[in-house]
Parts: sequence; C-alpha cells; structure tokens
Amino acid sequence: MQALLGVIFHFIGGFASGSFYIPYKRVQGWAWESYWIVGGLFSWLIVPPLAAYLTIPGFTEIIAHTDGGVLLFTYMFGVLWGIGGLTYGLGVRYLGVALGSSIILGLCSVFGALIPSIYYQFSPRPGKDTISDLFTNSWGQMVLLGLLVCVIGIIICGKAGAMKDSDLKKSGLGKDSKTEFKIGLGLTVSIISGVLSACFAFGIDAGKVMAEEANQIWKAANSDQGNFLFQNNVTYVVILLGGLTTNFIWCMILNARNRTFGDYTNAATPLVSNYIFSALAGTTWFLQFFFYGMGESKLGNGPSSWILHMAFIILVANSWGLILKEWKSVSRKTINTILIGILVIILSVLIVGYGNYLRE
Repeated sequence: MQALLGVIFHFIGGFASGSFYIPYKRVQGWAWESYWIVGGLFSWLIVPPLAAYLTIPGFTEIIAHTDGGVLLFTYMFGVLWGIGGLTYGLGVRYLGVALGSSIILGLCSVFGALIPSIYYQFSPRPGKDTISDLFTNSWGQMVLLGLLVCVIGIIICGKAGAMKDSDLKKSGLGKDSKTEFKIGLGLTVSIISGVLSACFAFGIDAGKVMAEEANQIWKAANSDQGNFLFQNNVTYVVILLGGLTTNFIWCMILNARNRTFGDYTNAATPLVSNYIFSALAGTTWFLQFFFYGMGESKLGNGPSSWILHMAFIILVANSWGLILKEWKSVSRKTINTILIGILVIILSVLIVGYGNYLRE
C-alpha cells in the first residue's frame, strides 16, 4: 500500500512538472527571460517558504541551526541545478514540450538515480541504497531494468524528434521562425540541462539532515502514522534559493542585453494576465517537488523515487505535446514512433513500481 501511494504521489508531481510550461504559452508580448523569471520568483522564492510554513512549524529554526557546510552544499547543488533548470526552459523552447522534456529528463533520470547509489557505495549511510544493493537484490534488479527500459523509451522519443525535424524540412516548415524548432541548439542545451538537473537529487541528499529533523519532530507527536509526508519542504527552501540565484542573474543579463526590462510595465501587453499566467506556471512547477517529497516519504530517496518522478514527467509532457499538436505536419510514421516511445516509458514506470512492491 505504501508503494502504491508513493507511485500516486509521484504521478501527481510528474503531472505538475509536465504541465507547468503550458501557462507560459498564454503570455503575450514578453520576452522569454521576462516571463521565465516572473514565474521563477514564485517557483523558487515565494511558494517554497510558504509551503514549508504551512507544513513544518518552526522550519526556519531547523535551517538556522543546521551545519553551515550542509547548507552550503545544499545551496551549491541548487545553483548547479538552476543552470539545468534554466537550460530546461530553452530546451523546451527550441524542441517543444514533448521532445525537449524527454531528452532532458531522460538524462536527468539516469544521473539522478545512479550517482547517489554509487556515492553511498563508498560512503554508506543507514537507509540509503547502494549500487550493490540494486545489483544483488531482486527488487533492485527490477528497478535497474525499469531504468534501462526508460532509457530505451527516451532514445525512441529522441529518434521521433529527429524524424520530426526531417518532416518539417520536407514540408517547408522547418524554417518557420514561429515554430522556434531548432534541433541542433535544442539538443545542446537539453543535454546540458539533463546532466545538471540531476543535481536536485544530490541537493535533497545533501540537505537530508534537515528533512530528517522535521521527520523526527513530526513522528514524536504522531508515532503511529509512519514518515512525515512533507519533510522535504524545509530542504527545498535552501535548494531553490540556489536555483533562484542562477536564473535571476541570467535573466537580468538577458533583460539588459535584449533591452526587455520594459516588459514588466509595458501597458501595450496584457500585464495582468501575463503576471497571472507566469505565477500559475511557477506555482505549478513547485508542486512537482511538493508531491515528490510525499512520494519519497513512501518509497525512500533512492533510485526508485527519482526514476518514477522523471518517467511520469516525460509521459505527461509527451501527452501535452500531442494535445498541443506539436507533432502536426509530420508523417504517420513519426507519430507512431513518439507513441511507441511513450508506451515504453509507461512500461518502465510499471517495472519500477513492481520493483518497489517486491521491496516491501
């Protein structure tokens, strides 16, 4: 039952992440950097402390007496992840929601799932899965199989993207600036994003002492109710400050370079709706990790949680790509290829879920 709840929470988080970019498409007359940072202020500065305040009494005290080295590592992983998040936006911009998310999150799932396990192999900690645990236990082998299947699904989605690029060129739409589909630039920023986005998982591990303290305080008052669903909310506050740092600096540089500071007060654009849609996008983005933390409390912060989270995001993002007709003007063969990729990713989720069932 715990595993089932964990999968459900991860699906809700994946739905939020796979959907967050949709409100940005309703923003009119603003440059990318303008609506990205407005949404980001909600994602990384406003909503995380509010969520922690509502779920963890005294969360500021937990942060205040946490060792400075722990806070620094957690923050720095947030900074690196912020670069990944920044390039995520660019990847989606140039490749579309479906293909961009598939490539970025596929790489993110691999690095985020395996590197912590390798680290704990050489620096063991109670309750942490090592790479040998995965290879020597039947549940771990199922999780690794699920990861392999997920990677295969991502490769298929990537193949579909290349086919889409070819189809658009043949139809004469490949040079249409309105589509912004740029396979070379999009792949470059997506690969960078996929590698660095995995740093969020490392940040959760680096700041785990804060989550554990929140969990202990809650369990002391609720001894018969298992782990605290919202324990990670305190850690997110520190990680996301790092992400805000990276994104804020870069977006201000772009505002200055592109002379787009006027976007924020440009009465010729629908200012109210632009701010609302940007805020909605940013808040929806944060909800992915709000529910990730709930899922992790049921499954643990091992490869299983990270793989499930990433796979659900890929699944939802690709579904949105089909709904938004990002694959229009392409051949039936290309459509079939992306559908096969989505189905393979669904299979990977089922395999990982079964691995967690065996673990219970």
